[in-house]
Amino acid sequence: MGGGGCGVKRGRSGKRAAAPRYLSLRADTLMGMFRRLPARARTQALAALAQATAEAGGDSARRYAATGARDAAVLLAKIEATAAELGWGEWQFGKRSATRLALEVRDSPFAAGYGAADIEVCAPIAGMLQAVAGMVLDTPCEARETACRARGATRCRFEAIAGRRRC
Repeated sequence: MGGGGCGVKRGRSGKRAAAPRYLSLRADTLMGMFRRLPARARTQALAALAQATAEAGGDSARRYAATGARDAAVLLAKIEATAAELGWGEWQFGKRSATRLALEVRDSPFAAGYGAADIEVCAPIAGMLQAVAGMVLDTPCEARETACRARGATRCRFEAIAGRRRC
């Protein structure tokens, strides 16, 4: 067990820096927890998950940019590929302007894991879009889900708007 393995890397200062750790968890287990919460607590918990994902996902996106994905189109392609590899569905970034970035997701594990819902439930995707849009549009953004498969849509759709920050 000793040694320097297990995802620990040495930074420039020589100190050990832990690599990000990923957790494999069935989507219906995670989303089942949200389904069991009272409505108000569910809304708060999903918002907290979106914010946590924006923070941690932003760190990942910045690492991608630092390793060669600095151009917006290259970064968005890297995010699309990585989302699929992580089991976050098929992402396709759509219309982009100076103030907006659209995203469509086919087969969201969050919607599938939650089941039928009366609210949008893909908070982690909204959080990741918030982080990525902030980088691509070069300003803080607010991201929201505008259509959710858990609510009967054929695909989940999201939009990020520049100049706003989700609280």
